[in-house]
Amino acid sequence: MRGLSTSQKRQVSDDSFVLDSGSRVAVVGGGPAGAFFSYFVLEMASRMGTDLVVDIYEPKTYLQPGPAGCNMCGGIISESLVQYLGAEGIILESDVVQRGIDSYVLHMDTGSVRIDPPGHEKRIAAVHRGSGPRGQVAHRWASFDNHLLKLAESKGAHIIHEKVEKIDWVEGKPQVTTKQGDGGVYDLLVAAVGVNGGGLKLMEGIGVGYQAPETTKTYICEFLLGEETIEQYFGSSMHVFLLDVPRLEFAAIIPKGEFVTVVLLGDSIDKGLVDSFLDSPEVRSCFPADFVVPNEHCRCFPSINVKGSPQPYADRVVFVGDCGENRLYKDGIGGDYRTAKAAAKTVVFEGVSADAFRRYYAPVCRSLATDNAIGKIVFMVTGLIKKFGWARRGMLRMVALEQRSEAGKRRMSGVLWDTFTGSASYRSVFQRTLHPVFLGRLVWNCLAALGRGRPSESR
Repeated sequence: MRGLSTSQKRQVSDDSFVLDSGSRVAVVGGGPAGAFFSYFVLEMASRMGTDLVVDIYEPKTYLQPGPAGCNMCGGIISESLVQYLGAEGIILESDVVQRGIDSYVLHMDTGSVRIDPPGHEKRIAAVHRGSGPRGQVAHRWASFDNHLLKLAESKGAHIIHEKVEKIDWVEGKPQVTTKQGDGGVYDLLVAAVGVNGGGLKLMEGIGVGYQAPETTKTYICEFLLGEETIEQYFGSSMHVFLLDVPRLEFAAIIPKGEFVTVVLLGDSIDKGLVDSFLDSPEVRSCFPADFVVPNEHCRCFPSINVKGSPQPYADRVVFVGDCGENRLYKDGIGGDYRTAKAAAKTVVFEGVSADAFRRYYAPVCRSLATDNAIGKIVFMVTGLIKKFGWARRGMLRMVALEQRSEAGKRRMSGVLWDTFTGSASYRSVFQRTLHPVFLGRLVWNCLAALGRGRPSESR
């Protein structure tokens, strides 16, 4: 382990890397990654007859509206993650889900089309990570992150609402010190600090050679419209925009209770790009004619992980979620779930040495990284389609015809649905685009769009 003297290293035996009853685990960060890890490690250890002590250090309570309780996320729970959580016995209560998303509406300069999910099932959940945006009228909805923390607490985790300011090593074990001077020595340190705030710098300084992930800036804001207006203009659909705007990979408007959440993803989103997007005709047409962007509203430019940490583990240390490896652009909460569960499984059944993490945790991170590399190809192809009017019209035409037809496989609709939601891997999405029937239909629709124009809009 880096950061330890030679004599300290000799004192550490293989047996010391196995957690027994009474072993102590510090989880720094109480977002989804930290809460998922705590939930799973306590559940698995209990089944093995091992009684662990798990402390979650999280200064936020997620019970305050606005920035104080916010975790800077679009708040979409993918279809596949809803199913995985259900299988784990993790149920999203009705007060946690602000709205069930039953469809997508794709907007381009060539028109718009509604995309219904396979089987017409409401499986996608829109949530607030905190207690809701600043300016909310009533506290009707519960925080998703707080819901997960309470689940971890029900398994036996202790939630400590203090900020960790220092991590040292005492006889080969991590020692946590909070701003108030509390903490202690632990057998395992789990970093779930995300990529916003000062958590990354803290972890880079603990002496294990940790390198932070590569990140880019995104944009998230909340507009208070009221439930009646949202129902009239947005319904239960997420509105997705594929516009030929430089540096913009993906944009969406998500209805939630009394608010809509606007999310922009791409390469270093800035104010100029945000203003250009909000002023575009495709976006303006979604809002009431008299809508004006308010001077005061919840908004932020959070960072997201676009390339994971090269080695998100060391002896007695593991990095989960955004500060380790996560999914590119979409389904970040799903990535938290995958990495947290894999880390918990390694800890309980294999130990907490760097070698155990290398053999049993690292493959999950590499799998995500490989899929993200394929995802970059998917977004590159999408970017090329956005640049050519005939390609945009052809794609829109193909989707519209699929949505009108009850028979036949909805190939383009399925590809777009899984790309927007993150419900399937990028590998699966990319492989489906290479199918001869998919390519043939896309070429045919592009040619038809060139000669005949597009079919009428389907909303």
